[in-house]
Formats: sequence, structure tokens, C-alpha cells
Amino acid sequence: MPAIHKRIESNSLNLKEQVVSINRVTKVVKGGKNMSFSALVVIGDPQAKIVGFGTGKAKEVPSAIKKGIEAAKKNLRKINVLETTILHSVLGRYGAGQVLLKPAPPGTGVIAGGPVRAVIQAVGIPNVLTKNLGSRNAHNAVKATINALEQLRDKAATADLRGIGVDKVGG
Repeated sequence: MPAIHKRIESNSLNLKEQVVSINRVTKVVKGGKNMSFSALVVIGDPQAKIVGFGTGKAKEVPSAIKKGIEAAKKNLRKINVLETTILHSVLGRYGAGQVLLKPAPPGTGVIAGGPVRAVIQAVGIPNVLTKNLGSRNAHNAVKATINALEQLRDKAATADLRGIGVDKVGG
């Protein structure tokens, strides 16, 4: 079930972009091979706890990255996190990719591999433990990580969902 999120305006944010992967793709046509490049880009504002990802395809690498950044700006999401870590353990899934995120005490740092690390740093979470389960594909890992981050709820949202007071929510 895809989460419905409202559009976030990117012009007021201090966005940092990071290229996760660049892939050379070839289309075989009658006249030979058409080369092009596909770029997966993650952007985020660590202060505002906002993250987004996008893909771009073009004949040259810089224009593919530029298209990826434009696509990512249209795909921004706000994430609920504490000051130093996430609120609870969560498992994000996308396709065959699964990413487990666990809270960590201050001083731990970001324990994550390539694509997952890019997303975590873009959100601005200083201490978190992660494990990439299943597919190691960069696209699936990024989407699974964002899926996991979207599942994070603050105490007020959890209390509201359960129909109880905030003081009765554990954790």
C-alpha cells in the first residue's frame, strides 16, 4: 500500500544531493548500439528531515544526474525521527529488497552500506544500525529504505491511531 504524502516545496530547503549509482545502458537498434546513462540520485535536507530519490536517463552522465535531481525534488518526503536516532526498529520492503533499521545509542554512527547510507545521511540521522536483507540492487535498497523511514511514527501519531492518550504509549 503506497503512502500518500503531500507535495513538499523544494525551493525553501537546503537540499544536498548524492549520486547512488550510475549505470551505462545500451539499446541495440538496426544501426548499432545506442549508449545512454542512467543515474540514481538521493537528495535530502538533514535539518528538516526530508528525503527524496529520483532516476534520470540521458546520453551524458551530467545530464542524467541533473534529470535524477529534478525527479527527486518532485518526490520529497518528511520523516519522523528523534534528535539522534529513529524511534523504533522497522523493516522496509520493496520488491525483493528488504532493509532493517534499528535505533542506536549516541556515538554509534551510521552503520550502513552504500545505497542505504546515502538515504540515511540525506535524512540526517546520526546514529542508526541497518541491515540490507534480500536483494542488494541499489534501486530496491533505496526504495526499501525510504519505505522503512515512512513507517516511522511519533508517539502522538501512534496514540491517535490506537485512540488512546500519549502517556499510555510505551517506548
